[in-house]
Amino acid sequence: MHLYALMDTSKHSRWKRFLLFLRKKYRLVILNDATFGEKISIRLSPSGILIAVLAVTIVMTSLVISLVAFTPLREYIPGYGDIGERKQILELNTKADSIEQTLSSRDVYLNSVLKAFEEKVETQSPKPKKDTTGKYSKVNINPSPKDLQFRKDYETTKTNPTPGENRMKYNGLDELIFFTPVKGFITESYNLLDDHYGVDIVTKKDETIKTTLDGTVIFTGFSAEDGNIIQVQHSNNLISIYKHCSSILKLTGDRVKSGEPIAVVGNSGERSNGPHLHFELWFNGSPINPQEFVAF
Repeated sequence: MHLYALMDTSKHSRWKRFLLFLRKKYRLVILNDATFGEKISIRLSPSGILIAVLAVTIVMTSLVISLVAFTPLREYIPGYGDIGERKQILELNTKADSIEQTLSSRDVYLNSVLKAFEEKVETQSPKPKKDTTGKYSKVNINPSPKDLQFRKDYETTKTNPTPGENRMKYNGLDELIFFTPVKGFITESYNLLDDHYGVDIVTKKDETIKTTLDGTVIFTGFSAEDGNIIQVQHSNNLISIYKHCSSILKLTGDRVKSGEPIAVVGNSGERSNGPHLHFELWFNGSPINPQEFVAF
């Protein structure tokens, strides 16, 4: 017990001695080395020196932080970039991405044009074979009156089917609900005799073209005659074709829903005389009349 009291007393005495040391007054005198005359005399204490050092440290630290934060000196610090330069870098990256996308689209367009021209390249015609038609010059090849009547009846039935006849042929299409690709006026109807396998619909320029049924895009490309083309494969072995588009909004392999935008009405291709959509339906590899299934 006495030992603890002695230790506590010694601690208090040390603290008192430290406080007394801080409060002691000292005098800093600067003398002339030759005459020993007093030039400067400053009264100091350890506590005053400590406070002065802390104040100077705080002021210097604040000054350095202010210089770095509010002056151009911060640009010389490694890892501390200029905000303006960073904005310029972001703008340049955005422009580079736009240029890259534009170049990619142009490459696709040029490749499509080249493919279209390659399909048109005339190959060297084969050497004609020896004419042997003289052997059959006396054969009567003119059709008989019955043959002519049969052909006429067949063509009339083929081009003008009775209502409901196609519905029986195209088994499974009755259950489908076709979405109208575009709203407009039909200027040319389906006609097999004129090799016109679809309908031409005149509508507003840049009108959005929608897919008529759910399906998968199986072809997107360009041809000199039909311009930009997109084809969609539907169920029941049915294919819809959209021609003369100004631009295509989907890629080959994309899944599309009925009524979903897939292209934009345009005037591309040699066969086009103005903004319109040429729309075709093919069932089991043969064209069918779209007006029997779609309400335009």
